[in-house]
Amino acid sequence: MKQLTIRGLDERLERRLRELARDQRISLNRAALTLMRRGAGLSDKRESTNTVGSALDKFIGVWSDEEEVELLRALEPLEQIEPELWS
Repeated sequence: MKQLTIRGLDERLERRLRELARDQRISLNRAALTLMRRGAGLSDKRESTNTVGSALDKFIGVWSDEEEVELLRALEPLEQIEPELWS
């Protein structure tokens, strides 16, 4: 891998690098690479820290495919229209 020295980081950028490194528990180097890849449009969407994605699943839970099918089947009677009630 190549190495590069970057000079002239302003305080805001340094703070953001340190926040990202701390929040994601990664090195400053990896945080810098993450931000550079993002800025260059080269990051994988799963790397984004600005989206919730599935990050809250452990708190709110998720349904299996079978549970989804079961729920939709249970709701089918509620979707039937009774014409005599609409005249």
